[in-house]
Amino acid sequence: MPSLDDLKKRITSVKSTQKITKAMKMVATAKLRKAQENAEKGRPYSEKMNNIILNLSNGVADKDNSSKLLVGTGKDETHLCVVLTADRGLCGGFNTNIIKKAKSHFEDIKKKGKNLKIITVGMKGYDQLKRNYENQIIKKITFKESKNINYFDAEKVGKFVLDKFENQEFDICYIFYNQFKNVMTQIPQKQKIIPLQKENTEETNEEENINYEFEPDEDEILNNLLPKNISTQIFKAMLENSASEQGSRMTAMDNATRNAGELVDKLSIEYNRSRQASITKELIEIISGAESL
Repeated sequence: MPSLDDLKKRITSVKSTQKITKAMKMVATAKLRKAQENAEKGRPYSEKMNNIILNLSNGVADKDNSSKLLVGTGKDETHLCVVLTADRGLCGGFNTNIIKKAKSHFEDIKKKGKNLKIITVGMKGYDQLKRNYENQIIKKITFKESKNINYFDAEKVGKFVLDKFENQEFDICYIFYNQFKNVMTQIPQKQKIIPLQKENTEETNEEENINYEFEPDEDEILNNLLPKNISTQIFKAMLENSASEQGSRMTAMDNATRNAGELVDKLSIEYNRSRQASITKELIEIISGAESL
């Protein structure tokens, strides 16, 4: 049975931890609102851009000679997977859920006998994947120095992906991230960005019926838009991740704070019982000593 001093030290330690988790919850709550607004603002732009490019591609006469970013290389041998996670932990199952989704895809690729290449964006993704997939990881990217998510960071990732594609180092590219739904729910996503894939949105059917008049020709517009769209889709994923991370951290720290409070209550009851027993024992010893005299 722990001594009174041990129980007192443990209560003090748990209370200190509770203060930290409570502070982290407050910080995550403050950051969540802005991150959520940015994620919600980024969705319409990325979806519209994606669907407009697909609509434009329908008017291309010579599809065999269209950009490979749009139609693909014609092969399905090498898959590049960009796994976007956080640089920090203490955010519940946020990172684990993305990794789980990515690993499931990795195993499918291996079963089919395809080649796998991985880019990790965020330290936690690299830390969890390096044990089993270290040989497949071709690039580790972190943005610890960046205070806020910005398009230039996404553009750096997009440029690296495009350089690898132009060098014919892969055929298909997927990105993995968490889509923010609410504070309690973040949904792991797998999105194909090379070749371009139609997103399942309510506005997709409306976009398909729109006829565009444009200048110059389709090929020139697509050649300009397609590389930008890669960075845009990655930026959208990073914004979704940012909101999901703060929501998950807020929930995790709230649970940790509540659990710490419950543990303090239990330890306090145990401390009081031990103290009561100690006092009772001392009284019995004093009374017994007095009676023996």
